[in-house]
Amino acid sequence: MKKLETRVMSMEKIAQATYQCVIHVEIDLLQTIKPGQFVHIKVGEGTEHMLRRPISICDLDFENETMTLIFKVFGQGTKQLQTLTAGDLIDLLIPCGNGYPIDEIEASHVLLIGGGIGVPPLYYLGKQLVQKGIKVTSVLGFQSASDVFYEEAFKTLGDVYVATNDGSSGTHGFVTDVIDTADLSGDYYFSCGPTLMLQAVETKLSDTPGYLSLEERMGCGIGACYACVVKTTDGASTKKVCQDGPVFKASEVQL
Repeated sequence: MKKLETRVMSMEKIAQATYQCVIHVEIDLLQTIKPGQFVHIKVGEGTEHMLRRPISICDLDFENETMTLIFKVFGQGTKQLQTLTAGDLIDLLIPCGNGYPIDEIEASHVLLIGGGIGVPPLYYLGKQLVQKGIKVTSVLGFQSASDVFYEEAFKTLGDVYVATNDGSSGTHGFVTDVIDTADLSGDYYFSCGPTLMLQAVETKLSDTPGYLSLEERMGCGIGACYACVVKTTDGASTKKVCQDGPVFKASEVQL
């Protein structure tokens, strides 16, 4: 991990309160990044926003030396972040955390299951899995049609199912409803999203090995403050989401 000050290439609103930020990252650093890792962004120059914001890495473009980040505006920090425009400087720690163990996955078919802002990190993961010759089926959950993003991008990887809470797009219900109605299964599943969704997915696919990417509020982002700990399944210890995660085996942590 290193501290990087670089330039914003573009900032675009892609769904309700959801923004896509493309930044310049040199190729040598891009090549060290694994799917599932995140960046920790400094917001502003003053002391108003003391804590950095963790943002998942959505995609990497090695040819153009860019990284794509997607975030949702939840408070004043991310509201300020979305005001950045092309040419502005951005300060981040990169890359943070542990990602998905791509090299360890031997499978013919996997499920990618994302909810809301948990969708972005699954896209680069999906690209890497497809390059390995693994079939990918994606299930994406959102609140409503106005929140849906990257559906077409995921279609370039394989079959895509969308679920919305209000039924305004795709299946009316949750990602677990799609798994039931479409009778989906795979050799592995990879899921990122709200804790309640992850709990439901883990229960639904209890007979399938899986990996969960946790969404937690973080303080330092480097494992020093213990603000983002999660209990292990044996109850004997804890793991730090920012350093040991955010990706864990589903069997490893208590949600």
